[in-house]
Amino acid sequence: MRISQLIFSLLIGGLIVGGSSAQESSASVEATKHQATQKLYVVTPPFEKPLLPHSQYFPQLLELALQKTRATDGDFELTHSDESYTSNRLMAELIRGENAINIIWTSTSKTREQQLLPIKISIVRGLNSYRVFLIRKEDQEKFHTIHNLADLRKFHAGQGAQWPDSVVMQSNNLPLVTAARADLLFDMLVSKRFDYFPRGLYEVWGEQQLNAGKGLIIEDSLMFHYPAPIYFFVNKKDTALADRIERGLRIAMQDGSFDSLFFSFPSFKRGYEELQNSLRTRLQLTTDFPTQD
Repeated sequence: MRISQLIFSLLIGGLIVGGSSAQESSASVEATKHQATQKLYVVTPPFEKPLLPHSQYFPQLLELALQKTRATDGDFELTHSDESYTSNRLMAELIRGENAINIIWTSTSKTREQQLLPIKISIVRGLNSYRVFLIRKEDQEKFHTIHNLADLRKFHAGQGAQWPDSVVMQSNNLPLVTAARADLLFDMLVSKRFDYFPRGLYEVWGEQQLNAGKGLIIEDSLMFHYPAPIYFFVNKKDTALADRIERGLRIAMQDGSFDSLFFSFPSFKRGYEELQNSLRTRLQLTTDFPTQD
């Protein structure tokens, strides 16, 4: 038998013997095409009219990631829930997986990574892992006397009751006062319910400007550090959405559009610059978070 005849016979035999595999492969291709042509609907947490420009960044980054995968994965539509949620209720809705909420952005913790599916790309470039303090203007000199955590334990911090940061503060034996809502903490600081309010380097600048009239300033000599990256989280079963967002983020990182969006927010740019400030004393806190910056 000639070689060409032998090859032809083998090909025909392969199609006959492996016919089901060929059909499965064809079906897989068709399913992929169908999936790519279906419109993706994503519901984010409530998008209230925020006073702080940096809060616009997170839905814009999500939209950018989905745009980067539009050609390969199909069209999408972003909407936001009209309901108001506490942090715990947001988590519960996403865990329930009934599509009232498809995605959240928040700092990580062991519990959150056990209950939800994290997309492990630090979406604020580690700036949440560095904290400077909002304080009352008249207290600045008191903070100049602090050189280590032992000194700081003479003062009380303010935090959200449902934040992973509260667990970090408590595990480092730092006195703490909590509130159910973040917006309450600014007035609580003004009214001397506690002494300092640690804020991420990406958010503190806008918050200080918003509360400058209340006599709040950014403390100028100290900085916390502990790993607290902010991730996008989805329901554990929503692996296709997580995969699409991760691919989109990585494309945006490679083509520079991630950085362009990030640095277009003045508070992010200012926070990134503050990391180079060698005059601040860095106070290292220990955590059991499952990741580093």
